[in-house]
Amino acid sequence: MLKTTPAKEVTLRLENEIGSLDAIAKAIADKGINILAVCAWVEGSQAVIRLVTDDSVRIIDALKARHYETRETDVLVTEAAHKPGILRRITEKLAQADIDIHHLYATAPLNQATALVIFATANNDRAMVLLNAAPPP
Repeated sequence: MLKTTPAKEVTLRLENEIGSLDAIAKAIADKGINILAVCAWVEGSQAVIRLVTDDSVRIIDALKARHYETRETDVLVTEAAHKPGILRRITEKLAQADIDIHHLYATAPLNQATALVIFATANNDRAMVLLNAAPPP
């Protein structure tokens, strides 16, 4: 069975400079906030960082105190079996329900039985109900 829960994702856009991600990681670590997932990339001269943590309120406060502009987005976090076809199973359910995926990223250690999939859709509430009702893979 898929276990899908709502979460908050914090997004930052900042100048892409050496050490930028380190400064963000330090601000988070200094507050004792646990990072559940992170995704970062470069668009032109800008770095884009998406974070899901165990405390989005405190992370936003910590980053704003250091003059970072943040944006908070509702996302879903799905814990799923780490085996072939799981991503397809999730995306197929959403496609069949005509739910658009806005963005998605995932991670799974090689030696673990569980994967984490973080995503936002056009209808997170409906997506969560569909995925939680799905029969076991």
